[in-house]
Amino acid sequence: MDVRLDGKVALVTGASRGIGQAVAATMAAAGAKVMLTSRKIDQLTEAMSTMSGEVDAVASHVGDLDSGERTVAATIERFGSLDILVNNAGTNPYYGPVLGVDQGRWDKTFEVNLRGPVFWSAAAHRAAFAEKPGVIINMASTGGIRPGGHLGIYNLTKAALIHLTKQLAGEIGPTRVLGIAPGLVVTDFAQVLVDNFGDKLAKELPVRRLGEPQDIANLATFLASDLASWITGETYVIDGGAGVKDVGG
Repeated sequence: MDVRLDGKVALVTGASRGIGQAVAATMAAAGAKVMLTSRKIDQLTEAMSTMSGEVDAVASHVGDLDSGERTVAATIERFGSLDILVNNAGTNPYYGPVLGVDQGRWDKTFEVNLRGPVFWSAAAHRAAFAEKPGVIINMASTGGIRPGGHLGIYNLTKAALIHLTKQLAGEIGPTRVLGIAPGLVVTDFAQVLVDNFGDKLAKELPVRRLGEPQDIANLATFLASDLASWITGETYVIDGGAGVKDVGG
């Protein structure tokens, strides 16, 4: 089975590193034209240098409502259309109990992780998907399904993103809206968790390893492809079996 995105145009947020970079690179290698975006153009330029296929980049901030409109417009101007939006950018400025969070870090987390996907999806829908149905992929987390640790505020945003995926799928079909909920993936974003818990968790997982950005990119590319054309509204857990790691004898 050859997963191809030939003739499609994708916009990937948070694409300068980690999961976003892997998603952009994999979609480009599968034949899509890909617009990368994140806050720093120098990091985007470096990321593009590692990719094959037709790619471009524009700096933006997903928490800025106007940035969504501008970046969607820039993508359509550059590549002629927009078929796939990957809401990947995320942040986690607070680690601690839910009731200990301050307003600034609460607002920042929701601004990037939830408000951004809502308004970027709205921009893509108005500019492209209302006329020609597309695909929206929201990058959630297993923390949005299974609470734990001191990531409660981050997990709240991801739980809401999972619900948003279902809600939008029902509202804007036949545009397909899908979610991906990764477990612990080896990225700069998750470095503290990887350093402190990675070895122990990897030994407990049925697959005996942590996730890599490419694992997530492979799933995202499949879900964006026509091979997944009858799938919408669902969020797919990809965590190496963390949800069943305590079952073994």
